[in-house]
Order: sequence, then C-alpha cells, then structure tokens
Amino acid sequence: MYDIVIIGAGVSGAAIARELSRYQARICVVEKEEDVCCGTSKANSAIVHAGYDAVSGSLKAKLNVRGNERMESLAGELNFPFRRTGSLVLCFREADLPRLQALYDRGQTNGVSGLRILGREETLKLEPYVAEDVYASLYAPTAGLVCPFGLNIALAENACANGVEFKLQTEVRDIKRLGEGYELCTSQGSIHTKYVVNAAGLYGDVLHNMVSQEKIRLTARRGDYCLLDKEAGALVSRTIFPLPDERGKGILVTPTIHGNLLMGPTAIETEDKEGTNTTREGLDQVLAKAGRSVRELPARQIITSFAGLRAHAPGDDFIIREVEDAKGFIDCIGIESPGIASCPAIGEMTAELLREKMGLEEKAEFISTRKGILDPSTLCMEERNALIRENPAYGNLICRCEMISEGEILDAIHRPLGARSLDGIKRRTRAGMGRCQGGFCGPKVMEILARELGMDRLEVTKSGRASRMVTGINKEAL
Repeated sequence: MYDIVIIGAGVSGAAIARELSRYQARICVVEKEEDVCCGTSKANSAIVHAGYDAVSGSLKAKLNVRGNERMESLAGELNFPFRRTGSLVLCFREADLPRLQALYDRGQTNGVSGLRILGREETLKLEPYVAEDVYASLYAPTAGLVCPFGLNIALAENACANGVEFKLQTEVRDIKRLGEGYELCTSQGSIHTKYVVNAAGLYGDVLHNMVSQEKIRLTARRGDYCLLDKEAGALVSRTIFPLPDERGKGILVTPTIHGNLLMGPTAIETEDKEGTNTTREGLDQVLAKAGRSVRELPARQIITSFAGLRAHAPGDDFIIREVEDAKGFIDCIGIESPGIASCPAIGEMTAELLREKMGLEEKAEFISTRKGILDPSTLCMEERNALIRENPAYGNLICRCEMISEGEILDAIHRPLGARSLDGIKRRTRAGMGRCQGGFCGPKVMEILARELGMDRLEVTKSGRASRMVTGINKEAL
C-alpha cells in the first residue's frame, strides 16, 4: 500500500513527485512509457513564459508567474539549463494597438514585472531581423528559455534520490475504489494506494472518467515545429510572438537554450492522442507565419521537424483539485502552455493540497540538490585533460555534431533513472540532436547501450516498445 501514486512522469508529475518527496510518505510514480519525459513534456516550445497572456485570476496566470519566479533558483538547485532572455509580442497595425495594451494591462494585473510597450525603432534595435513593418511590441524581460528534457529529468532524478519509486512501462488500465484508497490495475499488476494524483497528460480525462460521474473531455491539439541548425541560432536573441488569438500564443520564432532556432507551433485539433506525425500543411503554416514575424529565416537550414500534442481542458484553464465524487483522487490535468513555466508552482500547489489532507510531516534529510551529467566543454583545457587521463571515455568522441563523449553517455545510462534507449540518451546528452540527427553517432550509441545494459544490439530501441532500430539481420553474421 502506497500513500500516494502519481500517474504520469512528465514535467507536472515529476514536479509533484519532487515536492512530495520532502515529506514522510511512501510515494510511487507510474508511467506507461519506457522513460520519463515522453509525452507533451518532450515536444514543446521550451519557453518559460512571463505570465501576461493568461486570464487574470486563472490558475494559469497564478502558477505561470509563480513558476517563472522559481525557475532560476530551481535550475541552480537541480543543475539544468535555464536562461532569461526576454520575449517580444509583435503588433503590425495601429488598429491592433489596443490588443497589445490589453496584454500589458493583464500582465500588470497578473504581477509580471518589467513589461514595456516599445515602438517600431526600439523593437528593431532589440531584434534587427524582426519584420520591418512592425508597428509596436510588448517586451517582457522575465521570459526565458529552458531545456524541457533537462528540467523533467532533473525533477525526476531528485525525487528518486529522495525515495520516490518509479515504475516505468507500467500502463494504468483501470482504477477501482477500495474501502480505503484505490487499486490501480496496470500492465505490470495491481498497485494499491491511499491517494492518486492524475498527471497523465492527454489521458488525464480517461483516468478521471474511471472514478467520477462528472465526465471530462480533453481536446488534443497538435503543434508542428521546425528546428534549425545552430548556424541560424543567432538570428534572434529573444522569443518572438505574434499577437495571440483564441487558439493560443501563435507561431513563435525563438532561440533554444542550446543555440538552435525553433519555429512553431501550429494548433490543430485531433482525435488521435498519439498523433504526433507532422504534415506538409502544418509545416507550411509554420514557415509562412514565422516568416511574417522574422525576416530572412534560412529554411534550408532546417535539420528536423516534429510535432507535440497538448491537452486543452474545458474552460481554458488548468484543472488541479480533488475530484468531488472521488475523495483522495487529485486531478492535475489540462496542463498545456504555460505548463513548462508553471511546473514548479504546479508541484508546490499539488503537494500542499496533499500535505493538508494527509497531515504529512517534513523529512529532516530532504536532499534539495542534484548534479547533472558532466559537460567537459565547461572545463578549462587543463581540467579536461585531467578528466580524460582519469577516465579515457571522456576522450572518445561519439557525437561530432554536439561534441558528446562516451563518458557522458555512460553517465546517462548509469545514473538514477538512467537511459535505456536512443531517445533516452538523446534527451540526457543531446547525442543525435545535431545536424546529422544521429546519422553518425546512432550506431555507436546502440553499441554502448547494448554493452552496458547486457542486451543484444537487435533489442536496442529508439524509444521503447516495438521501436527496434535494427531488424531482419542474421544474428550469426554479427
């Protein structure tokens, strides 16, 4: 019998697990995929929004601003990349200036600091490649960039270090109420718990509807993205938005925390909760609308495209509450943008709700910090040479595009909640994220995974389940 089971190991579930790990309780996270950060959290804009967009008084507004405030200190504690760069919302017509002013006013009400409305010249001075017919812009200096994989994995690893159990490849198929608590019927057997936190992303409505007569339907919205090579990464220094509409913040152009340039997303509703395929129509829309905001976008430098799905809830707000007719079942669903920015506050709010209900007591030995994978490029030459002498694996370059060594890949495999697939390695080290998209390093990473995990190379997958990288080969020939 667990005290709390969290369903979903995305950024919300991991943030909740990390905050709850401060308390004396037996906690478990169950995740249907082979790794943490496999749903909405792995495919998004990676923006820490300032907080001016959400409707004042909503959970989105409150948690966005609080999460933004906490992100810098959290990055220091858990050693993941984060940088405040600021953002601009562009206005192209004088007639739209009241809409820009409304965003400014809403930001003031929400408690966003440093907002300013800039004229054309000031906007172009900050970002010379913004479209020349820009009329004005809203500048938000507190917006920032984060590595969503780094954030999610750091939260999960720290929760694990504080005693939270993680059951991966464990899909919840049914939930039954017990006299005290719930029985989760999973692909790996039954799990009993006093309290459940439903942080299951797009499947949050499915789980909610298993226990409640008040049914909820989450709408899946697909967002197509184009990622450009690092040569294009300096085209803009801040995140560039158009004026938002009823479908969201629109198609942005932004640098990434690792130096690439990102364009997207679209907002296309779909019935398929697994439909992360891109479309020609969607990518054309990204290129056309991004080109409206920023000039001279080098489309020939696109190195990959991808799509993510986000869960849109009725009422256009996060849903974080105990289900009225299912006591002990806590929903944390409808976490779309600004979910990444809000996750530190989502963790706080959900943990506080459970602390009050359960009378949880704090641990004396809570571990508040975590050390990430060592990046040799941050060392001076003398330190790097000493590291290679001590561990020659750091001198064996595996990924040429991102300059990732075997030492970093070994660390990614053997640390808590270590990587078990090519995508797991990619999310932790960036091996395979560069210009060649794994064309050079992929086979080498497969060899390392097979060797270190004691498996046949034919069993190595891209992302778990049936995604094997190699099929139809005579094993004896290997």
